[in-house]
Amino acid sequence: MPVKLVQSTPSAYQYPLLIKQLLLTPLAIAPDQEICYQDKRRHSYRELRQRIGRLANCLTTLGVDAGDTVAVMDWDSHRYLDCYFAIPMMGAIIQTVNVRLNAEQILYSLNHAEADVLLVNSEFFPIVEAIAARLTTVKKLVLLNDEATEPELPAAISQALHYAGEYETLLAAADSDYPFADFDENAQATVFYTTGTTGNPKGVYFSHRQLVLHALGCAAALGGANGNGRLHREDVYMPLTPMFHVHAWGFPYIATMLGLKQVYPGRYQPDVLCRLIVSEGVTFSHCVPTILHMVLSHPHAKDLDLSGWKLIIGGSALPEAMAAAAFKRGIDLFTGYGMSETCPVLTLAHLSTTDMQGSPEEQAVLRAKTGLPLPLVDLRVVDADMNDVPHDGRATGEVIVRSPWLTQGYLKAPEASEDLWAGGYLHTSDIGNIDAAGYLKVTDRSKDVIKVGGEWTSSLQLEDIVAKHEAVQEVAVIGVADAKWGERPLALVVLKADYVGQVTEHAIRNYAAHAIEAAGVSRYGLLLQVSFVKHLLKTSVGKMNKLAMRANPQALRD
Repeated sequence: MPVKLVQSTPSAYQYPLLIKQLLLTPLAIAPDQEICYQDKRRHSYRELRQRIGRLANCLTTLGVDAGDTVAVMDWDSHRYLDCYFAIPMMGAIIQTVNVRLNAEQILYSLNHAEADVLLVNSEFFPIVEAIAARLTTVKKLVLLNDEATEPELPAAISQALHYAGEYETLLAAADSDYPFADFDENAQATVFYTTGTTGNPKGVYFSHRQLVLHALGCAAALGGANGNGRLHREDVYMPLTPMFHVHAWGFPYIATMLGLKQVYPGRYQPDVLCRLIVSEGVTFSHCVPTILHMVLSHPHAKDLDLSGWKLIIGGSALPEAMAAAAFKRGIDLFTGYGMSETCPVLTLAHLSTTDMQGSPEEQAVLRAKTGLPLPLVDLRVVDADMNDVPHDGRATGEVIVRSPWLTQGYLKAPEASEDLWAGGYLHTSDIGNIDAAGYLKVTDRSKDVIKVGGEWTSSLQLEDIVAKHEAVQEVAVIGVADAKWGERPLALVVLKADYVGQVTEHAIRNYAAHAIEAAGVSRYGLLLQVSFVKHLLKTSVGKMNKLAMRANPQALRD
């Protein structure tokens, strides 16, 4: 289609959307704002910019060039924030390594991504020691260390890799000036690996342009909220989602762009998190439900004033019972939705002024929904022929999406990439519906839907019902084989400590049956069975691993 292109005078600056541009505003309006790492370190945005330049010079000395990959293995720290900027700003690629994968999966991801240099926290030396001799492209290692003394490098690592030195020591000796040049905004900036339950993890990658647009889209949605979940420049940000996982949902970039005070907690220890929320005045975070449960159930949280804490829940479905309980503690809790392949945020469950007048239980219904699409997100729910289903809150289909920040494929996996983008939309494999107000509600993952008597039954709906029983700490509903029905739902329930031995599986099942009838859920939900277990299986990022639980649910009782 012929269009008329804008004519530029020769001296006009062609502004590329590069990660370095996210530093312009904080350096202009909040250069002295704090960035904290636990109680161990504090520095300003001005110092952050200097650290970014120093790190870039260090990596250049190590031979890192544009297009090379630098892998990072660390907990959530000020160092990771340095890397989020310095590495892509050089034109190189940051690989955020999921340190909760097993050693073989980490080995695969490093070799598959062709990482050149590895920055590793000494806590992960045992993993690197086990794989060092089989690394095919990594030749150099930089130590990330929190201890007063430098640990000895294991022999297996020193024999396989060149030890470049300790991170802070290298930075201190480097020049803070680095000429960060402009380049194509479509240059790859990041890569990380999805936590699939079968086979090798898949590499997902994003460009500078995508990360900048994601930051702008999220900031617009959060800043446009009337009050519920609104993010502003006086907020204090602390991630509770690992920085190795989907760029900590992109929020370190957003927080930096806005010049917020940032607090990095290191490894997620509930006593540390509780202390930092109070001592640093944290007002904005994000996490999966299991992390929130870990914090709220810790003894230190019992008398903690959590009013004013805005919290996005994602990664797994937010039970309405958890939403109501957190809201009663003063937490402004709401759902965000996305996936590794979507950078990740696509929707946010913001409430209207009218909705916020409802009771905690009434608000919980909306806060637990998947939410409203962000600006620039084209989100649809479609049938098998990719026709839109009615927006009536009942008709279900697959969630498909377009936006400017979706991964364009999987690294070195052309067939899987084409499957992901079949028909020109990214397929989430999530099943959901959209109501008349435009709220998306994901009712299940396609692989987790239970087929009972030929009818699809939502495991998430049943989980939400069971979770409302006062004795239930955690629940996962899976499908188990049944001679008559094909499958039937089984609720795997972890009881609260005070209720162990005080309530029976039969009592939970009766409670659920009455609630299922009252809610008008599929009649096949009445076939629900209940089994008490000691724990539930989760993936490396805290999501329910239903595939593994389906394989051997009896083992969870032991």
